[in-house]
Amino acid sequence: MSPLPRREFLQHAGAISSVAALSSNLGQAQSANRKVVIAVIGTGGMGTGHVRNLAARKDIDFAYVCDVDQNRLAAAAKIVAEAGHPAPQAVGDLRKILDDRRVDAVWIATPDHWHTPAALLALDAGKHVYVEKPCCHNIREGQLLTEAVKRSGKHLQVGTQSRSTPTVREGIERVLKGEIGEVLVSKAWNSQRRGTIGKSQPGTPPAYLDYDTWLGPAPQVPYRPNLLPGVWRWWYDFGCGDIGNDGVHDIDVACWGLGVDTHPTTAACLGGKLFFDDDQQYPDTQYAVFDYAADGKGRRKQLIFEQRIWSPYVQEGYENGAAFYGTNGMLIMGHTVGWKLYGPRNKLIAEKTGSADLVAHHNNFLACVRGDEQQTNADVKAGVLSATLVHLANIAARTNRTLQFDPMTGQITNDADANKLVRRQYRAGHWSVPKNA
Repeated sequence: MSPLPRREFLQHAGAISSVAALSSNLGQAQSANRKVVIAVIGTGGMGTGHVRNLAARKDIDFAYVCDVDQNRLAAAAKIVAEAGHPAPQAVGDLRKILDDRRVDAVWIATPDHWHTPAALLALDAGKHVYVEKPCCHNIREGQLLTEAVKRSGKHLQVGTQSRSTPTVREGIERVLKGEIGEVLVSKAWNSQRRGTIGKSQPGTPPAYLDYDTWLGPAPQVPYRPNLLPGVWRWWYDFGCGDIGNDGVHDIDVACWGLGVDTHPTTAACLGGKLFFDDDQQYPDTQYAVFDYAADGKGRRKQLIFEQRIWSPYVQEGYENGAAFYGTNGMLIMGHTVGWKLYGPRNKLIAEKTGSADLVAHHNNFLACVRGDEQQTNADVKAGVLSATLVHLANIAARTNRTLQFDPMTGQITNDADANKLVRRQYRAGHWSVPKNA
């Protein structure tokens, strides 16, 4: 049953309800004025970006920064203090933050292998969570994260800030409203020139790094110079390749505009190292195709992803982007640049420019934490849908097989070896290993 309009409700409720409404409004005002107590876990490149933006705010109480690198930890604490906040507690163990009942929300900007384990711990500790992309390191972790959000009742925002960027939102709204007709195919691409990670031998971790905690739930492997910092994303145990780094932003937008709300039923990907001769384990070149079954309301749909991280050339006018092909036109969007909408015979109908808006993404999350908004723009469902495409592409490239996928069970149904990669191997006995993983 729909609730009565506010005016009609007050007319029927009388004086007692008027008092209740006044009390409720007062409570909302107090909630809006209360500073949200936050912590940032992981203060590397993206983590430092979060720290700087959050430290500039006056509506938060910056309680903690957390990192296993003492140099980065000290630098992050200094940023917060220099912005005019009381010096935050600088800790190396995230459990100290989760044990503090004052903390309302945490930002998780760790390497990928820590994303879901840290988020699960935080949600179960009663914290709202902002977690960087990809929100999970494997398909099974995405299922666990979805369950934890529902179980906890807390908000989760994935760090795909395009979802809060006004320029992107307008472009996607035009696509979903049908301005280019029925969209049957979308494409995302990641075309840029990366550097080699070189080759190295196992060595001794630097004194400022707590390498054991950095490993966390991942299998124990020796430290090596081209594992940290940042280059962990090219190793199976810790990252998801550049498709899970930059590519997932564009995959997320491509999925959004395609209008799908489930996983694909078929995934294929050819990929490998065509350019780099180094220790990198993930492909430097990938071409993935995902097929979505008809849902009874329309036709089958397809999503394509292309990646060349050795190519300093733009595609469709953009280095990273997404395209939507409709029955009456197309929209081409550049990551952090803007979009152009074309009608039949490539007639330019509309265009707009604008960069990614991280602050808007923070605003949306904090509004949800306060209760002023009810839905994060990049919720767990959106994050898991795009992350699963990353994982399916990587599995298909790794096994060189076309995969049949069950969207309901999250299992690869036609290949037992490929299905083993739906999960990962964890470090036996470590306190951060997710239950039922």
